[in-house]
This record gives sequence, structure tokens and C-alpha cells, in this order.
Amino acid sequence: MTLLEIRDLRVAYRTSRGEVTAVDGVSFDVEPGRTTALVGESGSGKSTVAQSAIGLLARNGRIAAGSILLNERRSGATELVGLSERRWRGLRGRCVALIPQDPGTSLNPVATIGSSVSEALRIHGWKDRRKIEARVLELLERVDIDDPERRARQYPHELSGGMRQRVLIAAALALEPELVIADEPTSALDVTVQRRVLDLLDKLRTESGSGVLFITHDLAVAADHSDSIVVMRGGRVEETGPSTRVLATPDAEYTRTLLADAPSLARIVERVPHEPAPGDRPLVEVRGLRQEFRGTGPQPFVAVDDVSFTVARGTTHALVGESGSGKTTTGRSIAGLNRPTGGSIRVGDIDVTARHDARAFRRVAQLVYQNPYGSLDPRQTIGRILAEPLENFGLGTRAERAERVAHHLDLVALAPEIAHRRPAELSGGQRQRVAIARALILEPELVVLDEAVSALDVTVQAQILRLLARLQDELSLTYVFISHDLAVVRQIADTVSVLQRGRQVEHGATARVFASPEHPYTRRLLDAIPGAALRPALTTPHQEESA
Repeated sequence: MTLLEIRDLRVAYRTSRGEVTAVDGVSFDVEPGRTTALVGESGSGKSTVAQSAIGLLARNGRIAAGSILLNERRSGATELVGLSERRWRGLRGRCVALIPQDPGTSLNPVATIGSSVSEALRIHGWKDRRKIEARVLELLERVDIDDPERRARQYPHELSGGMRQRVLIAAALALEPELVIADEPTSALDVTVQRRVLDLLDKLRTESGSGVLFITHDLAVAADHSDSIVVMRGGRVEETGPSTRVLATPDAEYTRTLLADAPSLARIVERVPHEPAPGDRPLVEVRGLRQEFRGTGPQPFVAVDDVSFTVARGTTHALVGESGSGKTTTGRSIAGLNRPTGGSIRVGDIDVTARHDARAFRRVAQLVYQNPYGSLDPRQTIGRILAEPLENFGLGTRAERAERVAHHLDLVALAPEIAHRRPAELSGGQRQRVAIARALILEPELVVLDEAVSALDVTVQAQILRLLARLQDELSLTYVFISHDLAVVRQIADTVSVLQRGRQVEHGATARVFASPEHPYTRRLLDAIPGAALRPALTTPHQEESA
């Protein structure tokens, strides 16, 4: 029996420009005990479909046509389109549950973990406090959270990202729903944590027999964790079928594009090693870096301990590791935003750890953050955002600055009219291009990229990576590339440092580290890259690819 049947679904949103159709004629099924993956870029309509299936569309959205039928074992078939809010409250949690994308915003920061997990139980009539507490501990233990009694008393900020995501899974499974909707549940997690969370979800699905509607933009993740795939683009279904068939022999050109752009499924292309000229000094030299932070306790927190590496001019050095490994702290220290506790950092002729002209250093090194929306002033136009660094340094006349802004928009493949828009009017990929243009407009020698592509869809991510490679060749830029995604690192980096809990456990040429990792932690990171079953085994030399 089919658990969820979606037929000819059409969803529209009211906007200032009139009604916009976001989903048009979508049909697919979810079966008990199996996972259907809904795959596509941002704006493809996949989250709108998920919101429709659980009655959580935005206020300006409406289901204009189609049917969503839920076939429960307990109460039979229910048509979800047109269901009253009162009926929905009876279904959510008990029959249909949602695992949202961001545990940081989905958990109440002033409620304990135990209270968050038990909320669905209380809503659906559980009264006995002891039974509720016992069920919460059972659920936390079931999702492999250590010391459930202590964790139940803690608050979200006291848990890691992976543990918070497990809490959301526990809350979703509290009443053993027959349908679980997982909306990008691991997109913000490191690959090792992502793998553990998704393996856990697979295990719980198998044990309970629940059906899962899994929303993702990553076909590699879908390959590892789904039975069937629905590929969406522009609100329509491009392709659907068993995962093994769709991913092995896709019919749609768009599916083939998604597969080609997924970094963990890409054909391995070895980069040509950079050969510095005799006597050519590295642009970046990090020696014995140590970074401590004072907290509330008597002892300082050591974020980075004895990290050393060099970066040759015109090359890319990657810092990889899980959250909390010290990679962002190291990057910020190189960019001059932290004063290291010990060790030394040199960028060109500047000793970053000694007293130096911090303002002048901004023209040598620039930082591109992970979240371009958070790092771009929402009240300013793009042209003003790009011109501001030039104004701060008194560079050029107004006309010359406008010309330079136009040049840098063209450099990152953005149209000139973008200069008159604000960040909210741009897509995520366009905003990241603006952030890169802003970093380059002062013509620095070094750019530190802190998870600069991790929040982007695979197609946009591929575009940005190609852009970075082109800019490096054209402008002789040097990159320090911070990432938890080793598949991306293999594409872009010449050398790599693997960090674990603040210490460098492995370092060397990227090709060597990936081909024969020496440290167990590096091997664990490599094993966690999704899409292993589909990844091409062939390694193509860079020279042949270029030819």
C-alpha cells in the first residue's frame, strides 16, 4: 500500500507582482519503510512540496490544484488538501512529522532538550509526567545521544550541531509517525556527522516501517539514502524512478547536470603540482600557531595548537576538519582578525603576529565568509557595497570607482544592473559572487575563503568553484580555503592541512593525502564522503583534461 500519494499538485504564492506558481503538476509516491528523495536546486519547489504535505505553507501560499492523500494504517485514507487547522493539529506529530533543516533555529533556546522532545507528547494528550520523562529518555537513547538524563536537562547551545539534529529526529519520532518529512536535515553538518545522522535515520526507518520524504539538493546523499528519486526543476518534475536507475542512466539532461556538478561524484582530476621558482618564498608561512581564548573557567580554551604550513604564491591551501577542529580560527588568524597566543604568521613581508598596520594589511589579505547574506549590508545597493572599500582607502574619483565596480561585477560574471539592486534581491549564488568581488576590489594577494561554498546548491557551488579557479589564474591569487567537504577540497586545493581538535594531524599535497592518508581521522573523513557507490574510479590526469 502507498503511504503518501501526491497527484498533479500545483502551489501558488501571492506576491507584489501577482500570483506566482511555485509547483506545477507534481506527482509521486512515498511507500512505507522506504525513502523517496526530492532533489533539486533552490527554487525548484521541493520544500514547497514538503510544506504542502504537512500543512505548513507560508500565509501567502495556497494549493491551487491537485491531491495529497495520506493512507494511514490506523485510520485509513485522508485527503490533506483543504484540511482544517484543527484536523492538522491532530495529524502533525502523530501521523506526519517534520525534521527541519536548521536545528539552531528549530529548537527553543530557552527550553531544555527534554522539554523540546516531549512537546509532541504533551500536545497529543500525554499527562503522566513520569511516562513522558521515561519516553524522552528512551527517545534520546534511541538516537544515540550519550547520557540521556543529563542531556535532557541541557539547553540547545550546550550541544553540538550533530547532537541538536539528533534531538530533532527524536522529537519527530516521539509518537512513531508513519510519514517523516526530512527537509535538508544535514546540509549544515560536517560530512562525518552527516553520515552518522543519515545512517541513524535509515536505521530508525527500517525499525519502525515509517516512510520518509527526504528533501536534498545533493544527488550523492540521495544516492546513499533513498530508494526512489524525484528530480525537480522550476516547480516541475524532470525525472523520477528508482534511485539506482535514475542515477546510473538518467534520462533528463538536468539530472545529468546535477550529477556532473556534485563534487563527491565528479571524475577525479589531479591538479598539476605548482613548482615555485628557485628562491621563491611562500606567500603564507604559519609556524607553531597557537590560539587560546579566555572563557569563564580558570583555564583558557585552546582552539589551535602547534599548526604549521606554508602556501606557495598562486596556489590553494585547504584547511579541513569537523566543526570545532580549529580551521576557521586558523583562517581568521591568517587574515589578521585574531591575535595569536603563540607561534608566527607571515604573509609576504608582513609579520601578522607582530604589531603592523592592520588597515594596510586589508589590502594584502581579504576574507570571504560562509554566509554572504549576513556579511552584506542589506540596506545598501551592491554598487555601494563594492565601492565602500575603495572610498575607505581614498582610491580613485567617483567615476573611477564606478568603473572599477562595473569591472569587478564583470569579473565575477554578474550583469552591470546588479549594481542597483540590494542583497535581498539576489540569489545565494549571486550574493556569494558579490562577496568575492568585494574581497577582490582592493586587489589583495591572499584571499581566505571560510566555507564559502558550503551553503550553496551543487550547481551554484560548481559555478563558484570554476569562478575561483579562473580568477586565481587571471589574477595570480593565493587562497586559503576552509572547508569540511573533502570532495570540494580535492577539486580546488594544491595542498591540505587536516585539523582535529585544534591540532594538525596530516599535511601535504592534496593528491597524496587523498590517495594514501596516513592518519585514521583523515581516512574517516574520506570514508564519509557521500555517493561512494556511484563515484567514478577513474583518475584523469589534469593535462589530458586540459587538452
